[in-house]
Amino acid sequence: MAKSKVHPVHRFESWQVWPGSYHNPPADGNFPSPENCGLKISRSTPIASMGSCFAREIRKVLLREGYAYITEETHHPASVHASAAWERSYNTFSMRQIFEYTFWDWKPELRWWQSPQSRKIQDPYRRIILYDSLDEAEEDFSRHIVHSRKALTKAEILILTLGLTEIWEDKIDGSVICLPAGPYVNEGGDMSRYRFRVGRYGENLENLERIHQIMAENNPRCRLLMTVSPVHLWATFRKDSDVISASCNSKSTLRSVTDEFVSRHDNVFYFPAFEMATIYRPMTGQRLFAEGKENFHVNKETVDFIMEQFFRFYS
Repeated sequence: MAKSKVHPVHRFESWQVWPGSYHNPPADGNFPSPENCGLKISRSTPIASMGSCFAREIRKVLLREGYAYITEETHHPASVHASAAWERSYNTFSMRQIFEYTFWDWKPELRWWQSPQSRKIQDPYRRIILYDSLDEAEEDFSRHIVHSRKALTKAEILILTLGLTEIWEDKIDGSVICLPAGPYVNEGGDMSRYRFRVGRYGENLENLERIHQIMAENNPRCRLLMTVSPVHLWATFRKDSDVISASCNSKSTLRSVTDEFVSRHDNVFYFPAFEMATIYRPMTGQRLFAEGKENFHVNKETVDFIMEQFFRFYS
């Protein structure tokens, strides 16, 4: 009686097979990928980025290497994280709101917080941006919209770095604050109108589709390059999950959502920064996490490796 083969006979490229398995070459320091990633970026390609803490790392390297990275509002402290003063934006809900206030008339019912003790005016939707008066806040935000529109309409590549799925949602109008922090929260501001919850697959996909629609209407030549941040949650607000499991859920959900999103659009691409950091680097015996009090971040060597692969993929 003839024996059946456990594995079917099939022709795989080396990047389709787990590094070092059977007769496939082991990990050699270059993340396995097809020769043609479908996207080419030169130093003259206008690039914008937005998202979580890792978006800031991408910004730093692109500027250092002389790429045409778009920088608006360079006078503004919040612009150090992205191409405009969007601050850090950890979830797709907050990202969607950026596109809607930039190109549409997004106006939440409660626009500003005033800290109970210091009386500082705080922007709930752009993490911790503070003003001395409401007039100053309104004037700065009006200028910000102009700069935001410039950045998003000039970009030929827009990198979106997705961070987490935990959100704080206004129970009245559904607006999502970026993070409950800053003097308003620390000084005992009323947070009763907000509820914490986890954004699920369908909602996150809907947010990305809305972003794609807005960009298609206002900058149709722009291509979106999606990444999932390899920076883990520092803490979780969930009561039903530990921080490691909550972080894994956030990353897994966003990775799955991104896969579906990319498959739907010819002008959307995925760059596997998360996989490079969390799987490939440990596979080659390299450390992933930073040391010290921010050990949920990736270390500098990992950032450098990811950006080396970025240039190898697209340049």
